[in-house]
Amino acid sequence: MTVKKFNLPDVGEGLTEAEIVSWKVKPGDTVAINDVICEIETAKSLVELPSPYAGTVAELLVAEGITVEVGTAIIGISDNAPGEPDPAPASPTATAVPAPAAEPAAEQLEETLMYGKLPDDAGTSDGGPAGGPLVGSGPKADAVKRRPRKRTEGTAAASVAAPRTAPAVVEPVVEPAAPALPPVAEQQPAPISQGAANQGPAGQAPGLTGLGATVSGLVNRVLAKPPVRKIARELGIDLADVVPTGARGEVTREDLVSYQSQRDAEVDQADKFWGATKKPQDQRVERIPVKGVRKATAKAMVESAFTAPHVSIFVDVDASRTMEFVKRLKASRDFEGIKVSPLLILSKAVIWAAARNPSVNATWVENADGNGNAEIHVKHYMNLGIAAATPRGLMVPNIKDAQDLSLKELALALNELASTARAGKTQPAQMQGGSLTITNIGALGIDTGTPIINPGEVAIVAFGTIKQKPWVLDGEVIPRWITTLGGSFDHRVVDGDLSARFMADVASILEEPALLLD
Repeated sequence: MTVKKFNLPDVGEGLTEAEIVSWKVKPGDTVAINDVICEIETAKSLVELPSPYAGTVAELLVAEGITVEVGTAIIGISDNAPGEPDPAPASPTATAVPAPAAEPAAEQLEETLMYGKLPDDAGTSDGGPAGGPLVGSGPKADAVKRRPRKRTEGTAAASVAAPRTAPAVVEPVVEPAAPALPPVAEQQPAPISQGAANQGPAGQAPGLTGLGATVSGLVNRVLAKPPVRKIARELGIDLADVVPTGARGEVTREDLVSYQSQRDAEVDQADKFWGATKKPQDQRVERIPVKGVRKATAKAMVESAFTAPHVSIFVDVDASRTMEFVKRLKASRDFEGIKVSPLLILSKAVIWAAARNPSVNATWVENADGNGNAEIHVKHYMNLGIAAATPRGLMVPNIKDAQDLSLKELALALNELASTARAGKTQPAQMQGGSLTITNIGALGIDTGTPIINPGEVAIVAFGTIKQKPWVLDGEVIPRWITTLGGSFDHRVVDGDLSARFMADVASILEEPALLLD
């Protein structure tokens, strides 16, 4: 029997070290080629590491939480040498494990039920992230009341059985007759699911007259069983804030329990945050190591802020027609089941404006010719970055060749980018080669900001919250949906005139999305 040692590889471009976050195997386990053996955190993301060998785990050479350099042996895997007997076969008389019983009909029915679309309200916009928000998700700006839900006696939905098991901490209660919708967000986020309740067409109360009407009418952006939605409403949980782990991307009861436990822990920590006031102050200091993604981000931001001369400009935009356009897309059959938000229109606007002002889609390269002379590399492609705040730190994955995507394809790409970032599955390759970044801070309730340019780029756009404000239109003051765009630019490449023209072009699309048809 021989033991092969697996050295920590460079899973990105030029990475020098990584932390062993968690082992997925232990000594004695049997692994096959490409089985995941551990999770590592590099300077760019959390990565699952597959096994290059098949055999039995002989030893783990590095403990969890330890940072090691690339090339260090981290695990030993043994294989059976020639001539060694194979493990004894299982006894032919062994009792076969019975197959699991089929789910009751009611449970199968629950699996088939999906939910209705968001209310057709001009102010509605998709919610944001869960478990660590995508920048541009979070508190909602305005609340919208829902019409009372009328139920027909004997309806099929009422006959759905309660789940077979339920967490002890959540007890379903009778659903109120007229629950209120969760607050309405102004931006996407976040990347990326939403938790708005059902509502019928304007002027019509949603009613259920039978199973056919129930199944045909229940389609939602966030998948969840009826009992799960009921529990979420009682706990005041927005399903958009919960990371789904179900087989088809649905939110499960276990997801709600995990989210509620985390939320309770945060409350407990807040109550205990100041600690025992009688202790000396030097004993009330928490030390948090800076490593992995956070360490790399901090270094990059400092280098960017003090290398590229930043200049920032801002513009207020009447985004009322964008909100109307988003509303129409949500009602469109072509976008059924796809999350749509104003971030989608902004992304298209940035791509469109960059084509008209190419120098914002560039990179400043020092000593490009080896003789100390710099170059500006203008990119004839758009790898559109979307800033994402995760528990492990700020990440900026990008959508490759976003300029080639249709509106629907871009919406799907944004949803995938956000869900991957929330789940902590963003890979280093997804964060490399960005050309221009959007930081969507609006749904966090922030009007605007002065973002720091992502290293290797020369421009970044901050998308502020969209909310109704008094606006002068044709000499009259009327309520309109207003947002503020903020842009930061590398003044070595983008001067004041270019930055102003670029931001004006982006604003013009938000004011009139029909310009995208040009």
